[in-house]
Amino acid sequence: MKHLTIIVPQGENNLSSIVGAYIIFTRANAYCKDAGKKEVFKIELAGISGEVDFYGGLFTARPHKHISEIDRTNLVIIPSLNHNYQQAIQANGELIDWIARQYRNGACVASICTGAYLLAAAGLLDGKSCSTHWSAADQLKLLYPKVNLKTDQLITDEQGIYTNGGAYSFLNLILYLVEKYYDRQTAIFCSKVFQIEMDRHSQSAFIIFKGQRSHSDELIKKAQVYIENNPEEKISVEQLASSFAIGRRNFDRRFIKATGNTPVEYAQRVKMEIAKKAFETTRKTVNEVMYEVGYADMKAFREVFRKITGLSPLAYRDRYNKDAAGM
Repeated sequence: MKHLTIIVPQGENNLSSIVGAYIIFTRANAYCKDAGKKEVFKIELAGISGEVDFYGGLFTARPHKHISEIDRTNLVIIPSLNHNYQQAIQANGELIDWIARQYRNGACVASICTGAYLLAAAGLLDGKSCSTHWSAADQLKLLYPKVNLKTDQLITDEQGIYTNGGAYSFLNLILYLVEKYYDRQTAIFCSKVFQIEMDRHSQSAFIIFKGQRSHSDELIKKAQVYIENNPEEKISVEQLASSFAIGRRNFDRRFIKATGNTPVEYAQRVKMEIAKKAFETTRKTVNEVMYEVGYADMKAFREVFRKITGLSPLAYRDRYNKDAAGM
């Protein structure tokens, strides 16, 4: 029997991702047992203290073991953290070292949502793909620039490291791991029992683009403000660079360094965020929205919208605008 360790970090973290992982893997074990097969995992919660409070002491988790009692494990699951990531890293140094040691000893490690911060602090994400909650991505990139962030992806799987996107999308990661360690039929069963959609691959439709301002390049910030204030324009990057008295190549380089996007990509994200809001809150047609964000070519608009959201404009509107659905 393999060993699964669900860790319970010190400080603020998300109880639902601990409980959800425990319940689904326990149910997968029970399904195997009912079918006359061996249970795949011995499942244990482990931490660095006897109990951890959640939500101001409203709930308490009592791990089965201290991590020092677990010499080897096969799979480690790191739950999501709540907002104060640097404080969580400082409070969990012993746990971070243990995670790194388990990975070196052959364990696979999966982080849920912002649990990626502990995974990154362990040095296990350097040069690897990683997803996390879209709202935490900029700070993660700032703290750990060697991480290859893929915030549009719901799940990443690379060299025994698994990560996933935000919040309750962790349920999709758990199903993915159930299929990997059990089989497809067990994953389908858990999907049906817990009513979790199978085979989701993207979290793009859930991302709210708020601009990327966690940098100190004031010229680029001014360019961002111009792009954001003029969504109806078909912006020429050459002209934009010229208006700030900077060469195009240098402008592109500084823009990418500051935001992680080219100027064209940034403008696309700004325009598509405005389009998304229009589809969510108004009864405007796709053509009307397209023109408002500076597009005249429907094919080009659809392609960019799908690239950023994972959905066509009509599919997005039908999903998020109750009044417009079925128009």
